[in-house]
Amino acid sequence: MSVYEKPYEVIVVGAGHAGTEAALAAARMGAPTLLLTMNLDTIGQMSCNPAIGGIGKGHLVKEIDALGGQMAVNTDLTGLQFRRLNTSRGPAVRASRAQADKKAYQFEMKFACEQQENLDVRQGMMEQLLVERGRVQGVGVKGGIIYQGRSVVLTTGTFLRGKIHVGDFSYSAGRAGEGAAQKAAEGLVALGFEIGRLKTGTPPRLNGRTIDFAAMEEQPGDEPPRPFSYEVEKITQPQLPCWITYTSDKTHRLIEENLSRSAMYGGYIEGIGPRYCPSIEDKVVKFRDKERHQIFVEPEGRRTLEYYLNGLSMSLPEELQHHIVRTLPGLERAELMRPAYAVEYDFASPTQLLPNLETKRVAGLFFAGQINGTTGYEEAGAQGLMAGTNAVLKSRGEEPLVLDRSQAYIGVLIDDLVTKGTQEPYRIFTSRAEHRLLLREDNADDRLMELGRGLGLVKEGVYGRFLRKREQVRQELARLEAQRVRAGDGRVGEVLAQCGATPIKESATLAELLRRPELGYEQLVQFAPPSAPLLPDAAEQVEAQIKYAGYIERQQTEVDKLKRLESMRIPEDFDYASCARNLSTEARQKLSQIRPRTLGQAGRISGVTPSDVSALMVLVHARQARDRG
Repeated sequence: MSVYEKPYEVIVVGAGHAGTEAALAAARMGAPTLLLTMNLDTIGQMSCNPAIGGIGKGHLVKEIDALGGQMAVNTDLTGLQFRRLNTSRGPAVRASRAQADKKAYQFEMKFACEQQENLDVRQGMMEQLLVERGRVQGVGVKGGIIYQGRSVVLTTGTFLRGKIHVGDFSYSAGRAGEGAAQKAAEGLVALGFEIGRLKTGTPPRLNGRTIDFAAMEEQPGDEPPRPFSYEVEKITQPQLPCWITYTSDKTHRLIEENLSRSAMYGGYIEGIGPRYCPSIEDKVVKFRDKERHQIFVEPEGRRTLEYYLNGLSMSLPEELQHHIVRTLPGLERAELMRPAYAVEYDFASPTQLLPNLETKRVAGLFFAGQINGTTGYEEAGAQGLMAGTNAVLKSRGEEPLVLDRSQAYIGVLIDDLVTKGTQEPYRIFTSRAEHRLLLREDNADDRLMELGRGLGLVKEGVYGRFLRKREQVRQELARLEAQRVRAGDGRVGEVLAQCGATPIKESATLAELLRRPELGYEQLVQFAPPSAPLLPDAAEQVEAQIKYAGYIERQQTEVDKLKRLESMRIPEDFDYASCARNLSTEARQKLSQIRPRTLGQAGRISGVTPSDVSALMVLVHARQARDRG
């Protein structure tokens, strides 16, 4: 083995969505960083659906961007179609989604990494973690080279002992066409990490020349398209349509008759699959009352005729996949370019991590992405950003960055993982956030950009634009509270009538009118426009803050109460086993395993009751008193 001449502050292993965000964050903080990947040509590859965002996921992307990450910028540069979801519902659940050009996204992310100062990108397969006296020292790669690093971030995706299944045919691979990482998985077991097995899947890809789009429902993008990133002011590239088709009785019969040939139902797969993104076999078996299932036919890029069947993942034999696909309207003569497959892989139980994503077992070693049991590019990118940032802070002996649940969906995601763990691929949803009205897409910059700037991750131009937006919001809120309209104003009455709202009988402020459920900011400015149009996010933020002021205030009050528990630190060496008279057996076991940092985190552990938390509070106070005396 030979030692590479250049030592690094941070080494990131894996260059998927978690790895690229981790490496870019570390390098942007000024840390000499190495990004190590098995294949330079697949940096940032979208292994499954080439799309970014969605309900909850879009919130994560906006937060990654507000903190200075790359995912949103990359999406805006390479997007094929942009849509806002849930626009008719409340502001907490409105979300952004974009279909991306698969190859363009990958090449843009590769270029972003290659040109980033302080970041070296190198091809190589990690086979060994170097650990001395409980602290990581670097990694060894296939071929005998050792790279030294003060912190290491593992973002291994589906490559740890990855195994692909197509019917009864299976082979070792982390992704179609790429090998699995066997020795890396063995190394984690040797270090004492608890390893489990999960499964995910992908649908077939079709030749667009063989698709009858006229038989499907067209789904266009929004006009004008709205950017994801605070750095991008306008989407300039033309949008492409997506299409909708449906499964049929014939589809379902064909699948039911061949369930035994499915890798999942035939007993070939031991890993647990994603609950919220089930295979078509699962849908047919578990939802027998449904006559049909919606399938989205989505383009993979501008310079390819390959199409992705969103909603039709499966692990049936390839020849059977041809017949199943051809039972869908518009796909009667479709030709497969790539078959669907299932992939199972190792993951490390995330309760083995601290809230900064550092492992409890090895100091300076961080995990991010699917190795922690999550599914989705957005969840991976969010963890990567936080792990890369904290890897630098760890190497410099500084306090970690930990976002709480009232501060960001990233905080909800990581707290769920390290506190509760997961037995199946974890996906973020708005319903997971108890304070979701505070965590809207429109105010992600307001919540997080100051933090990102303080870390050196946010560009000055982006920060300047944020300050302008924040001032827009402040001025517009003041105007709406102060400006009044008369009861006899004909234009006001006309707009109210169009919205189905009752006319005003006496003068009212614009804010009072905006609190009416029938009236939105978009209608309000028809008769009372500001001196200059607001940015879309600014307009949404103004409307939410006025319309939902009472709810927001109540949630903020709840957050302030909970922060008292979050601020109460539990000593790292607290002996839970000695508290048999005060804590239940389950509570002692769970608390000893997870070792929460605060009383608030302790209360979120499954099996720890409110009475346990109350008792623990008394015990912690007593311990602190002893330590002081």
